[in-house]
Amino acid sequence: MSEVKISAETRTEFGKGAARRIRRDSKVPGVLYGHGSDPLHLTLPGHDLLLALRTPNVLISLDIDGKTNELAIPKAVQRDPLKGFLEHVDLLLVKRGEKVNVEIPVHTEGELAAGGNLLEHVLNALPVEAEATHIPESVSVSVEGLAAGASVLAKDITLPSGVKLAVEEDAVVLQVLAAQAEEAAEGEEAAEGEEAAEA
Repeated sequence: MSEVKISAETRTEFGKGAARRIRRDSKVPGVLYGHGSDPLHLTLPGHDLLLALRTPNVLISLDIDGKTNELAIPKAVQRDPLKGFLEHVDLLLVKRGEKVNVEIPVHTEGELAAGGNLLEHVLNALPVEAEATHIPESVSVSVEGLAAGASVLAKDITLPSGVKLAVEEDAVVLQVLAAQAEEAAEGEEAAEGEEAAEA
């Protein structure tokens, strides 16, 4: 995976007022932590960070105050619930060759067997252990021809070389639900509603 270079500045002002001032300047407050070191409070460029975070588990090369370079991956991102802009980011310090636990998106390919069945994502993301500089962006799973009652377990998913599961092998990732089960439930609810209205 490619590294994204971002220039960051250390910050000494804290609190809501300071954070608001940082965001007014189109920047984002953040914290870099890990490896037993003291948390480092940073100010990051909002647009560059927003672009970088479009890639899940992006590897960020931080140029801090033009003096030091550190590698990090995003661990927690806070966004404004209405407008979606970045409010704060927690970054985890990593080293080349180091293994980290992350969650990677699961994408599906193919069509389910005929019958209008529904595909449920029990896990939207798959927990894995991977080298910090080689985290896969996602994994793909074929659901071609799967019928109602079928499921895809974590152990059924092919992972790239050097990547291991960080969840039970028998954990259900995807399952196919019968469409008529949902229709029947809706029918029962409608019948209950009619009985209530009559009463």
